[in-house]
Amino acid sequence: MRQESTRRVLIPGGSGAVGEGAVRAYLAAGADVVVPTRTEQRVDEFRRVLGDAATDRLHLFAHDYSTFEGAESLAATMQKRLGGIDDVVAPIGGWWAGKRLWEIGENDWNAAFTGLATTHMAVARAVTPRLTGRGAYAVVVGESAVYPVPGSGLVSMEQAAVLMMQKVLAAEAGERRRIHAFVLGPVRTRLTPGEPTLVSADQIGAVAVALSDTPSEASREVSLRTSAEAEQILKELA
Repeated sequence: MRQESTRRVLIPGGSGAVGEGAVRAYLAAGADVVVPTRTEQRVDEFRRVLGDAATDRLHLFAHDYSTFEGAESLAATMQKRLGGIDDVVAPIGGWWAGKRLWEIGENDWNAAFTGLATTHMAVARAVTPRLTGRGAYAVVVGESAVYPVPGSGLVSMEQAAVLMMQKVLAAEAGERRRIHAFVLGPVRTRLTPGEPTLVSADQIGAVAVALSDTPSEASREVSLRTSAEAEQILKELA
């Protein structure tokens, strides 16, 4: 990433195992990185996890962005304090499993589908009009967005909805803003090392930074199901 002009990056979900890779990558590239998280305890924990990587360009704080009001407040404050929003990486999500669709209750529905889909939508509607056009917005989903997972149907449905949200945003934004989707396979993280063939959180971060800094790359769906796919994309962008 070019160093002469600092980017301003929002990473909701950045304190998670997948988001950590994006946070580290953008900080290493010299960007101002805003990471809202659930609680002050989580703030302290994540700062310890980052260690020396947590430079003074990290803006880490507790904030609820899961509602339209909360996300709007977050975006407006970031714009006011940093002067704008260049990039967003949104690894917002969680896993849910254990029931077939006809066995779910209302609490399951609200937590695993409505809650997460609403959070993605809240952030997108608050941030997209404020994007400077320098960078890109990357929605992060798992491959359950395109392949049904029995027993985890609510996750598949929510991820599919978020993937379609990216397609609609990209169509509506046209050439003014770049809206990407990262479709992930199982990810190697600090918490789940996994096989070397799996894509890593660090590779996801590297791809996000590279796409941010490649304005010729129009809105696209990026498959990051394996380490080899990530390396191929990085080679193409280089």
